[in-house]
Amino acid sequence: MGLSKAIGVISGINECVNLFQWARSAISSLHSRWSGSEEQNLQDHVLHLQSGLERLRDTLPAVYDLINGAEWRCHEHCVAELLPKLKDAVYDADDLLDEFRWYEMKLQVEGNASQSPFIDFFDTVFQGSYNKLNDVQERLDRLSSQLEKMGLRQVTQRFDRSVRPETSSLPNETKIFGRDEVMKQVMGLLNVPTISKRKRARSPVNTSTRASPSNQVGNESRISSLAVLPIVGIGGVGKTTLAQHICSHQRVKSHFELIIWICVSDDFDVKRLTKEVIQSCPGKEATTDNLDSLQRALSNHVNNKRFLIVLDDMWDDALKENGQRWKTFCAPFKRVKDGSMILVTTRCPKVTEGVRTMEPVKLEGLKDDVFWNFFKLCVFGSESSNNDPELEHIGRTILPKLKGSPLAAKTLGRMLRMDLQAPHWNVILESELWELRQEETDILPALRLSYMYLPFYLKQCFSFCAVYPKDYKFEKKYLAEIWVAEGFVEHQGDVPVQDIGHQYFEELVTRSFFQKVRDRYVIHDLLHDMAQKVSEDDCFILRNKSDFDKVPKNVRHLYVLPSSDFDNTNLLSLCKYRKLRTLFCKKQLGKKTGSVMDHWCTELQRMRVISCASTNEVPDSIGKLKHLRYLEISRACPFKSIPSTFCGLYNLQIFNAAKCKLEGLPSEFAKLISLQKLVLDGFQYCSGLSFPKEFNAAEGEQGIRLIRLLKNLNQYCGHLVIRNIGMLSKDQAAEAELKNKKCLDELTLDWSCWASRSSHYYQISQHNEIEVLQVLRPPISLKHLSLSLSRCLPLNLEHVLCPDYVPAIKKIRIADCEMLVSVATERFRDLNFLEELENWSIAIPYFLEIVGCGKLSTLDNLLTQEYLPAIKKIEVRACPRLNWQRGFVFPSSLQRLELNDSGDISPCVPSCLQNLTSLVSLKMIECQGLTSIPGDIWRSSLASLEELDIWCCPDLVSIGGAEAVAKIKYVDICDCPNLDEAEEIMNRNR
Repeated sequence: MGLSKAIGVISGINECVNLFQWARSAISSLHSRWSGSEEQNLQDHVLHLQSGLERLRDTLPAVYDLINGAEWRCHEHCVAELLPKLKDAVYDADDLLDEFRWYEMKLQVEGNASQSPFIDFFDTVFQGSYNKLNDVQERLDRLSSQLEKMGLRQVTQRFDRSVRPETSSLPNETKIFGRDEVMKQVMGLLNVPTISKRKRARSPVNTSTRASPSNQVGNESRISSLAVLPIVGIGGVGKTTLAQHICSHQRVKSHFELIIWICVSDDFDVKRLTKEVIQSCPGKEATTDNLDSLQRALSNHVNNKRFLIVLDDMWDDALKENGQRWKTFCAPFKRVKDGSMILVTTRCPKVTEGVRTMEPVKLEGLKDDVFWNFFKLCVFGSESSNNDPELEHIGRTILPKLKGSPLAAKTLGRMLRMDLQAPHWNVILESELWELRQEETDILPALRLSYMYLPFYLKQCFSFCAVYPKDYKFEKKYLAEIWVAEGFVEHQGDVPVQDIGHQYFEELVTRSFFQKVRDRYVIHDLLHDMAQKVSEDDCFILRNKSDFDKVPKNVRHLYVLPSSDFDNTNLLSLCKYRKLRTLFCKKQLGKKTGSVMDHWCTELQRMRVISCASTNEVPDSIGKLKHLRYLEISRACPFKSIPSTFCGLYNLQIFNAAKCKLEGLPSEFAKLISLQKLVLDGFQYCSGLSFPKEFNAAEGEQGIRLIRLLKNLNQYCGHLVIRNIGMLSKDQAAEAELKNKKCLDELTLDWSCWASRSSHYYQISQHNEIEVLQVLRPPISLKHLSLSLSRCLPLNLEHVLCPDYVPAIKKIRIADCEMLVSVATERFRDLNFLEELENWSIAIPYFLEIVGCGKLSTLDNLLTQEYLPAIKKIEVRACPRLNWQRGFVFPSSLQRLELNDSGDISPCVPSCLQNLTSLVSLKMIECQGLTSIPGDIWRSSLASLEELDIWCCPDLVSIGGAEAVAKIKYVDICDCPNLDEAEEIMNRNR
């Protein structure tokens, strides 16, 4: 639970205003159905319902603050008992609101004309949900009041000392296990001599991170900054114990004149810490509360001593205020004696990066052989296994669960030595670590501190991961989609919500809650146990048949592993968990899968996320899941269609059935107004992504099937590419119904007829090609049109560029249209007329590109002010047969012009450049017949020019001299052998 969830709920309440206005209006319009008193009674009910939701809006922010405070004190029994109940009430409030929002979207989709939303609203929401709303509000009020009486409204978000006791430099254990090498490493980094002071071993510290010695004091030197060495690792791995044994080592005590131990914990108060450092100096007292006086005193106390300061258990509040807290604390150590050091222990990689001056020491779990000896010590009080082979066998089986963690070994060791009998040990062996009752200083409470220090928006994301089994390989993109569907990700302006989910994931990675393994991520087993503990009322994993009796009654998220010892009857029993929001079912359901799915969709109507291995059908009852945002079917399934009721899933964001070969989508599929991603076999649609989505008609039946899927996917936006359109018949092309894709911005039609037609089961005649182009007509909102019609029969642009469907076009690209003979400029005249008639604000087009049209001989007066009044960029390349007409002038709006291997342009230069006052870029490449350009053009018509490229123009002899182009910022002239001015121009330009 987090503040972002509260914001989402409140915004949802505000969105329902239209729904209530519509309900009141609908009651009035249907007044003939009721008497006057009945109508007034209905109007009163609607007002009361709206008032109740507004009250909920005002209540929820305070409730979330209360939950935040309560989580810091959940180790108290009474708080731990009430907190799940309060969270449950908030979940119910969110579910209730989400149902209202669904009706709001239904109204948006179906409009006011239909009475069915109104009738459904009263039948399924109003009559039953009015009392439900009161019940939720009363529960929130009652539980909040009880927690407030415990002082949780003003709770300080700090670690309780009973959970994280204060540490000192004295070791609790006389012996440290398995740390000889790391001890040696750390002492080397601390510059502790290996034998004596005379034969001192220098540490392998990166000298670039240390200041050079200066200000000689006797035989010693001073340094201008203090070296900081972090020891980093997860909670309970032994960082503090390692630091204690280092401080207690005789060589370390001999090397440093002063060793100071400070237990920082989560309160990095500079004044407090400075006082503690002073008071740790022999015979010194902190006699003032003035920070300046304290820091000056500290600077004097440590000035002539080689010291070691250990800052144990630092958290990232040390880096708050843009790192100023840490910098302020370090201020007294600006010029200290050489060899002085700070040793930091932390579980936060962020702290490590923020304070270190050398590479950190990363502490991992103990190795197996050493860990077994330590474990035996924790259990039996010695490294003997008590000579009981059965207990030793059970102990060795338990050991892998602990992942080398010394604190985990102590936790389990305490539990095991309570009863040195095999039955007791087997109970512990068969239990999950998170299920075992633990003391406040055991491993899970210790790890829970890491969780508590997360921001609220990350807590709910991480705790949700407890629903996945251990060692699950997470993909960032996939998990972010699930978090969004669950409502855990807060919108931030125009940033795509999936991107924000990715940011959340990366934050958890930097805090070591996820570890990268190749291209995926895992959660450390002990952190997974901790996640299961903090979410034990919400998340559950079904591993075998016996687990069905352990499911929490108000469980929200379930994961079903593919066990063989339960069947569909067990899966049907899940229907009793009516508050379920998430169901991951990895077990294949067999021939009766449709029945199981039907029961789930009928009974579990609060579901937001469903991921199942397979199903032989998508049942009609799927339409009852008003809250559903994410539906995944991970394996190939036999069904070829989905029911029309599917189109009522107005909240659905992602439908992923990557191995399912649907042959079509329901006619009302466009009603899925929240749909962001659709993945089917060979077909992927992602809303808002700019990469081109390609469909290839040359793939036979598969290609035709995919193009057919476009028919009812009218949400399609971005860039759509259809390749090998020459393989389509007119009727097949018409099935795409491109004209209805009102969100489509860019369309590429690629003829690609080089493919062998004999490989296709349709024999398409040449006269059909133009008909195919005409039925692939894009929507009137299209911004960019790209045509690649190689080896198509001779045609004019008028065959595809029709005035009634491109009024908003900004860019036209005509590439590799080998048989194109005319661009049919009258079409552009018509378009300009239509634009003016309909008062469109965008003139056509902004960008015209004609590339590789080998037979194109004329532009038919196209490149003029009359036809292209708002054109900004023109490229004409690889059209060698063009016959440029004499005397035409490019439009004055033009900003970029490229003429490349485009016929004999000598008649039109310089006259065609006379009007280009807006031109900033001019490229003339392989322009045959171009002989000269008068110098006055650069100073008058082309005064705005910033970039000039002239390449491979063999007949060019003059462009007006170096002085004429001197003001142009970038000039590049090459392979113009007869242009004597080129060298002087290039030298001046450099």
